[in-house]
Amino acid sequence: MSSPVIDAAPTHALLGGLRQRADTFVALRRDIHQHPELGYAEFRTSDLVAERLQAWGYEVTRGLGGTGLVGQLKRGDGRKRLGLRADMDALPIHEATGLPWASAHAGRMHACGHDGHTAMLLAAAEHIARTGRFSGTLNLIFQPAEEGLGGAKAMMDDGLFERFPCDAIFAMHNMPGHRQGQLLLRDGATMASSDGLTITLTGKGSHGAMPHHSADPVVAGSSIVLGLQSIVARNVDPKAMAVITVGAFQSGEAHNVIPGEAVLKLSVRALDRGVRATLRRRIEELVDAQAKAFNVTWRMEQVTGYPVLVNTPAETDFARAVATELVGAAHVVPQTDPLSGSEDFAFMLEQVPGSYLLIGNGDGSGDPHNGGHGACMVHNPGYDFNDANLPVGAAYWVLLTERFLAAD
Repeated sequence: MSSPVIDAAPTHALLGGLRQRADTFVALRRDIHQHPELGYAEFRTSDLVAERLQAWGYEVTRGLGGTGLVGQLKRGDGRKRLGLRADMDALPIHEATGLPWASAHAGRMHACGHDGHTAMLLAAAEHIARTGRFSGTLNLIFQPAEEGLGGAKAMMDDGLFERFPCDAIFAMHNMPGHRQGQLLLRDGATMASSDGLTITLTGKGSHGAMPHHSADPVVAGSSIVLGLQSIVARNVDPKAMAVITVGAFQSGEAHNVIPGEAVLKLSVRALDRGVRATLRRRIEELVDAQAKAFNVTWRMEQVTGYPVLVNTPAETDFARAVATELVGAAHVVPQTDPLSGSEDFAFMLEQVPGSYLLIGNGDGSGDPHNGGHGACMVHNPGYDFNDANLPVGAAYWVLLTERFLAAD
């Protein structure tokens, strides 16, 4: 397994020790990969996580957000409380890696690396339970349904932070295209908001040969699709990020029939809360005006909604310091570029200060991992988590815990 070159540092022994024990957690990660489960159906994965945590001495609470759970470990008389979060769900994608540990279930796979995130946190949990070099409360949060289903909010709605208060919370995601083991951090807006909108236009159908008897929702929808593109171009500061994508336009079945209804499905993203609000307001205004112009009615439904993910400065500074101590400044990107993708950890960061960081999954340059799968982008049938990251990610969580919950 490939590993990044780590600068000599006092924590080198920590990383080296976790590398020596990595095979156990590589096998665990590949077992989870072979048995992927979709959001809110992570029953086997949740059972596996709970069983391991309990065996290591954690107090496990299950049933938050359905299949979510928290493993809590208290040591000493420290009053600080730390939360570390990993996601567990897979995607409805048919795997095409051909790897020996490929998904055993057609039509679903771990195409985003949540199997690796879970295994990294479990490897850290086992090491922390053995060493116990902290004073305070550690809450390990294993979350269901991150992929568009809002599992973070579901856990919060079930009282996550009321039952397990945290002074700060952190999470990590792998990122293909960056050197394996590289740690990337950013304070401020780091990932975009994501709103899924469904617009239904209702008109009056007619025979295709008699269009004057219709109120055509297809023509209205076509005008709306074109008009939507002007919102980003003319209502958003060019220095700000905004995206309006029409991913689906569904209407009619026959070539000679004007349908009575058309449906548009939109993905709307922004890196600023104010821009997000502007996009929503202008979409509604434009759709209303176009619908009236074409004599059709409309309704809009929001099917998903994730806020902007905003890392707090103090916690991100702390996370940077831990990263630099572990792998050396040469392997840390202190202020990486923001991403237009979305992540429901944003809900947790609206309630608790913290930071979300990235770990490079491989950039394809001399990366032997699984024939180069470490560089394949997420949400792709050819993707696989880079197992060389298991000891790096686990060591990061161990060190962050020891520094945040420092014993006297």
